[in-house]
Amino acid sequence: MTSRRHKTLLAGAAITASLSLALSGCGSGSGSDSAEGNNIISVNNGEPQNPLIPTSTNEVNGGKVIDALFAGLVSYEPDGSTKNEVAKSIKSKDSKTFHITLKKGWKFTNGEKVTAHSFVDAWNYGALASNAQLAANFFSPIKGYEDVNPSGKGKKPTAKKMSGLKVQDDYHFTVTLSSPQSDFPMRLGYSAFFPLPQKAYKDMKAFGNHPIGDGPYKLDGKDAWQHNKQISVVKNDQYDGNREPKNEGIDFRIYTNIDAAYADVQDGALDLVDMIPESALKTFKDNSSTKAYSKPGSVFQSFTIPGRLKHFSGKEGRLRRQAISMAINRKQITKAIFQGTRTPATDFTAPPLEGYSKNLKGADVLKYQPAKAKKLWKKANQISKWTGQFKLGYNSDDPHKQWVDAVSHQLTNTLGIKASGAPVATFSQFRSEITSRKIDHPFRSGWQGDYPSIGNYLVALYSSGAADGNGSNDGDYKNKAFDQKVKEAASAKTPEQGIKDYQAAEEILLKDLPAIPLWYENVSGASTKTLKHVQFDWKNVPVYYNITKS
Repeated sequence: MTSRRHKTLLAGAAITASLSLALSGCGSGSGSDSAEGNNIISVNNGEPQNPLIPTSTNEVNGGKVIDALFAGLVSYEPDGSTKNEVAKSIKSKDSKTFHITLKKGWKFTNGEKVTAHSFVDAWNYGALASNAQLAANFFSPIKGYEDVNPSGKGKKPTAKKMSGLKVQDDYHFTVTLSSPQSDFPMRLGYSAFFPLPQKAYKDMKAFGNHPIGDGPYKLDGKDAWQHNKQISVVKNDQYDGNREPKNEGIDFRIYTNIDAAYADVQDGALDLVDMIPESALKTFKDNSSTKAYSKPGSVFQSFTIPGRLKHFSGKEGRLRRQAISMAINRKQITKAIFQGTRTPATDFTAPPLEGYSKNLKGADVLKYQPAKAKKLWKKANQISKWTGQFKLGYNSDDPHKQWVDAVSHQLTNTLGIKASGAPVATFSQFRSEITSRKIDHPFRSGWQGDYPSIGNYLVALYSSGAADGNGSNDGDYKNKAFDQKVKEAASAKTPEQGIKDYQAAEEILLKDLPAIPLWYENVSGASTKTLKHVQFDWKNVPVYYNITKS
């Protein structure tokens, strides 16, 4: 694979082609057909956790819609490579100070011009601790972040703006980082870095319910978001970017049961479902009423055990985490329940990414070793005797019950404890319990990459800066040695050294196990037979703008 790191970025040039993946599904194509008639595509989704504010959305249901409504400085191609979008050029001589020039003529759908302030103001808003944005940590590399979002419980910001952001004129701004980050431009297509119109700051919550973007789609009127039913977007005719819609719009229909969504595809009542229920994994490829899509994917699945939970901190906690991991027969579950549509995890990233490994030091903790698991659990009991029940939280509007039950049975049988699933009705409710830290037991977790780097799978989930509600480190794991290694990786002089440093950071995770890696999720989906050009991108999401109906 080619490198994803660049010392210098040239004006007007497409930014790094990072992955040469081909994640197209069985029926994919180029999407070259023009839209035909009432070409609205209906797809499954869940209710977003929060209002649709780019810096406060770190879950997939809201993320799918936000990616359709907004355009950032760069955009990602289906294979994970990046192209300048709103940016005309992104230049740097030292990977520390970046000069960003915008294309002129770009507008939000309310007519407001997209300028340097549209980005700088949005980033400062997203970073400021008092705004409590879930993606705040993405701005931590920028100089002055510590002033607007100081680390340490109870500390208050001493500034409202990051000193590393400077507007030079309407179409030019500079970004100065605290230390060199050669892959910083690659991150700029992630939703946290999207621009906002000035109207947003008058009432951000209201804006989140009726967002105004600059992307390939716009909301279909004031009532486009019918909560718990549907979010409708239509083609933005003013958009002139890389992701030109080939259809006229998308209806994101909200389901609380994936079996119902799949049944609707079979009946022709829904065009596309981007996951397959467990009940159909054996048969979906042979279903004559639908088109099936199945390819290797990049979604990492795990469950998180917060260190604040009784019995899961210190030496006792490490022993119990290792015992739990070794008590799980991943091969058996992926074969029996997922019919081979999952691959047992060997690290904390995913196979399509550069730097993925099967041979990290300490990775044997992910292998099924019941006898050793019993010994480790017994050792932990000698430190502090286990009490209570092991509960594993999950949202029941997605197909998780079967594997959660299987893992619970294996823990019960191997460790001699009472283990069971703890369902929550909807993903939105489940995420709210997690982000508010009200959940009092381990919970399912996973990662769909924001940008195609193994660093994104590590920093976003396990760095101290992403803990305490400042990012996606929902278990609030903190380890200074891990933080140092990922910092060294981001500023490494060569891509090869960066990968080595990230892998060294992973080896720390394999000792501590803040989350228990389970498996990697393949692309599995289905559509009606009238749908054309269905393709899944590098992070397992359908490339919605390319899809058409016959």
